[in-house]
Amino acid sequence: MVYLSPEHIGFPPPESANLFGMLAFGGGLSVEWLLRAYRDGTFPWYSEGDPITWWNPDPRFVLFPEHLKVSKSMRPYFNQKKFGLSFDSAFREVIHFCQASPRRGQSGTWITEDMLQAYCTLHEAGYAHSVEVWEGDSMVGGLYGVALGHVFFGESMFSFRSNASKFGFIALVQKLEEKGFRMIDCQVRTDHLESLGATEIPRSEFLGILRDNREVPSLRGNWGEWLGNSE
Repeated sequence: MVYLSPEHIGFPPPESANLFGMLAFGGGLSVEWLLRAYRDGTFPWYSEGDPITWWNPDPRFVLFPEHLKVSKSMRPYFNQKKFGLSFDSAFREVIHFCQASPRRGQSGTWITEDMLQAYCTLHEAGYAHSVEVWEGDSMVGGLYGVALGHVFFGESMFSFRSNASKFGFIALVQKLEEKGFRMIDCQVRTDHLESLGATEIPRSEFLGILRDNREVPSLRGNWGEWLGNSE
């Protein structure tokens, strides 16, 4: 596995990742490092105390917005407006709740303090965005990720009420489809996202979409002003 010097921003070809998708370690978490990584579909994932580790798995788990599945059990949440929804109104709180939420089969979190601060900085630069789900004045679910061009790279979600994070994810996908987004990157397979229509595709296909996406301008800034809030 390749070591990346913090002084020189760059990654080896995604195809050189090992069988588990691990590509390299080292480097940094500045805005420049993260944008270079996401441009090639690479993302950081490591535990506290470990070196920064970069991944680019094959196959890749993605959702094409037109393939989104909304189950009958979820429709009343939208028809009856059971939750409020906002975008980019509480980014730091969302990522903090994702960091604190327990994960099945995991004793800790991959969202280290350095990662939390790095994505908050990326948010301030206009590239990282959050979805907040509300029950009255209480945030009960949410998710965050990175947007480049017409691709949204999902990172993590949390839920304090049944179906709250699913509500936020569905709402986001529907909004992004209206705005011409081509793909939601879900990184690796989960039953939860597969039930919503996500599927695995070869890394070569994924990278081809990203190459085309480089020519698409990124919508930076507060997405609440662009997608609308309904708290």
